[in-house]
Amino acid sequence: MSMSAGWYLRRLSRMGPEEVGGRVADAVRRRRWRSALPECPDATGARFTAVLPAGTLASVPPDAAKRLVAEADRLMAGHAEFFGVHRDDLVDPDWWYDPKTGRRAPWGYAFDVPYRREEVVGDIKQIWEPSRHQYLTVLAAAYAVTGDERYAERVARHLRLWWAANAPLRGVHWISGIELGIRLVSWVWVRRLLDGWPGAAALFEDNPVARKQIWHHQRWLAAFPSRGSSANNHVVAEAAGQLAAACAFDWFPDSARRRADAMRMLDRHLRSNTFGSGLNRELATEYHGLVLELGLAAVAEADAAGVPVPATVRLVLLRMTDALAAVVDGRLRPPRQGDADDGHGLVLDGAGTDRWGSLLATGDALFGRLDWWPEVAGTDVRTPLLTALVRPYARDGAAPRVTRPARRPAHFADAGMTILRGPGEIWCRCDGGPHGFLSIAAHAHADALSVEVRHDGVDVLADPGTFCYHGQPEWRRYFRSTLGHNTLELDGADQSVSGGPFLWTRHARTRVLVADPSGAETGGTARWSAEHDGYGGSVHRRRVELTGASRELRVVDEVGGGGTVRLAFHLGPAISADLTGNRAVLTWTRDGEDRSAVLDLPEELSWRAHRGENHPPLGWYSAGFGRKEPATTLIGTGFADGVSGFTTVLGFDG
Repeated sequence: MSMSAGWYLRRLSRMGPEEVGGRVADAVRRRRWRSALPECPDATGARFTAVLPAGTLASVPPDAAKRLVAEADRLMAGHAEFFGVHRDDLVDPDWWYDPKTGRRAPWGYAFDVPYRREEVVGDIKQIWEPSRHQYLTVLAAAYAVTGDERYAERVARHLRLWWAANAPLRGVHWISGIELGIRLVSWVWVRRLLDGWPGAAALFEDNPVARKQIWHHQRWLAAFPSRGSSANNHVVAEAAGQLAAACAFDWFPDSARRRADAMRMLDRHLRSNTFGSGLNRELATEYHGLVLELGLAAVAEADAAGVPVPATVRLVLLRMTDALAAVVDGRLRPPRQGDADDGHGLVLDGAGTDRWGSLLATGDALFGRLDWWPEVAGTDVRTPLLTALVRPYARDGAAPRVTRPARRPAHFADAGMTILRGPGEIWCRCDGGPHGFLSIAAHAHADALSVEVRHDGVDVLADPGTFCYHGQPEWRRYFRSTLGHNTLELDGADQSVSGGPFLWTRHARTRVLVADPSGAETGGTARWSAEHDGYGGSVHRRRVELTGASRELRVVDEVGGGGTVRLAFHLGPAISADLTGNRAVLTWTRDGEDRSAVLDLPEELSWRAHRGENHPPLGWYSAGFGRKEPATTLIGTGFADGVSGFTTVLGFDG
């Protein structure tokens, strides 16, 4: 997606003077770096000491190891899937090739590559993802648990090929700091997991090419941090990667300074990216997971190296873990809110391992689970390996005294998220929070007052997801739009104004009026109400009530000032809907059992079902980045008179 001059002006308008000054300095530095590439300092005699404690690998659960090896064997055969695109070329990968478009990114000075222009470069996410080298951490983990040197030899071959093809500051893999940061985390773990292999030292510390790559990655990250309106999850990845490398690859004269700077940056930005309640400020759940994974990985490296970690860092990670435990449904699925691009901080597991269960298992080992936490039945490889390096918070005498929630939180006032729960695993998220993080709210959606409803983990009223970032502007607009969420659109406009695919120029302001989430699980009624000002003089107010005794969810929408409305309810892909007039009978199957519900829609509106439509997009669900499937969306169209409201009732069968 090529950016116009207008986009650059809109983007500039969202920056403060300090950020503008920093970006000007970055531009000057990029020009200077074009012709001046310093030599990597001598690190002859370097040794790798950040190994796993003895006996750690024996603690990997057999079923998790089995999944890991199955995934590793698939990779060895050359097969992988990135964002819905299957690849069979991973035996001998082309690091610059995008199989989705068939394009190959051009060679040249990194900052000259127009990576946003898909017609020139291809889909940059498809190109970048394999070069995070998280598939190599899987192969290295398979070597560690099996001792089979085939995995180690493949890892070594691919790293040598990548280093040869991607010299410092050349090509697309030297453009984005988050890519460099995550890649450094991967390299640290590759070296750790290959420690028993005879060729490990020759691949890393005794290899001048590897040392040069590691040093230049750190130099890049120190020079070009994400700043100002871009200091979101990217800056956490940059700090985590820098810290991990400076701790584990402590081979250079500037390693101590890099460590100190990275730790300060990690501490600062973990706090700035996280609400006091523990939820991520981007209000994009997958980035909550990414930031938590990166923070845990960074702390693991610091603890393994004996580097002091500020108590505030551990406290933020503790609060993030408690918040995650509080918002997941009965199947350990968190909300589907905001952008999601399937990004992970550290991958050591095979397919079928539950990401959120893994994070809660790690949190249990490090912080101790609270009585109200959900049970985690699954196993993973990452938890025993990661926690073997981290000093447990609960036994850290230097840790501050922290009051953790005695009961499961249901209303997060700072994030504007409220979870209503009812019998039979009814779960409802109500959105009354701010419109994203920082001045551009890059990963926000125009979803104020939206609801997301599940029954026993099945999406009934679903958040449709994200699908794409670059290259398909019509789809990017749809999945971020107000109409693309379970809320009300007025006069054909989004509540917040988009200035580009990662830029919002006006943010709707939302205010929660009532948040009483308790009681429905025991037969009473939980209540929530909020309003937003995204429609100028016409305020949209919504009330939600979940009554446990009747297993009924009632949603009332009011629009002060009036106008033409479209009220959307997006059904999950497992839901079949029979719409007659203003009543939809919903049916689905869960664990072999037929389930049903009735959705009585406002009779004042004219209702129509949409499914899998392309022009314009409507009736889609994206389970993961790059993937979408048809799903039913119910749209009610009519006029709001500014006096009466629209009442929707969702009743679940007993």
